[in-house]
Amino acid sequence: MPGTGAGKPAATAGGAGFDAGGRGYPRGVTSTTSQQELFRFLEDRFACAQACTECARVCALCASLVDPDGTENQELVRRKGIMCAEVCDSTCRVLSEQNQVDEASLRMQAEWCRAVCLESARVFDGSPGTEETAAACRACARACTDFLATLR
Repeated sequence: MPGTGAGKPAATAGGAGFDAGGRGYPRGVTSTTSQQELFRFLEDRFACAQACTECARVCALCASLVDPDGTENQELVRRKGIMCAEVCDSTCRVLSEQNQVDEASLRMQAEWCRAVCLESARVFDGSPGTEETAAACRACARACTDFLATLR
């Protein structure tokens, strides 16, 4: 379909600084560079969603292995694992909604996810056997940071 943007990604960046005219370019720009920016935005959004999914999986597994009647530190690890899994899962869902989320909402969700992941990683650092979980949290925080860099 000529003129309809056929062949371009269906997600025109979920309103994140991109026009609603269906072209998928940042507002007011139509160069090849802007196509590259759009692809980077979509790739970073997808990478962030994948990192969130992995982090949610690892945090939920970690939380399920902690004894709910354990020490105060174990309870903190369990609560942080559950909270981080829920935030990451929520972030993945928001990032998967293609044209239904505006830039401010995407930014807020990614910043929240990044903050929770970094806080959780610090808690996991203090508990033996949670190294993989802390690494997944940090990887997710990096993916959120990379994604946030694509937003204007």
